Amino acid sequence: MAKDLYKLGLMIFEKSNNSFIASLDEEGYPNLKAMLKPRENDGLKNFYLTTNTSSKRVQQYLNNKKSAVYFCDENFFLGIMLIGEMEVILDQKIKDRIWRNGDELYYPKGIKDPDYCVLKFVSKKARIYENFKSYNFEIEN
Repeated sequence: MAKDLYKLGLMIFEKSNNSFIASLDEEGYPNLKAMLKPRENDGLKNFYLTTNTSSKRVQQYLNNKKSAVYFCDENFFLGIMLIGEMEVILDQKIKDRIWRNGDELYYPKGIKDPDYCVLKFVSKKARIYENFKSYNFEIEN
């Protein structure tokens, strides 16, 4: 069953147009933000997104890595929530790999803009909503 859930989770991710990321603020309250779909992923284990280094979210992840990412297929009312940790990546090699043409719109100083960073989400467990039911499973290394 876990393999079937994993496949379903990948399908939901692939059909999603956006992602929603969660962080915890200084008082421990969850904060949620809509983002573009991750630039890269390694199955359901690792996801790479871009954001502004100066953002509130980055500061929250530097203080507390606990996070969640949500993907959904709105057409079929399917969703997957991944729970894990978010890392703030400043390594230029990874930033170079994740960069796309057109990113200058968000980071006017280009690929070496100090306000450009990568977020790497590492999943530990998942919860899928399908057909009026929810299913939990672990994300293996």
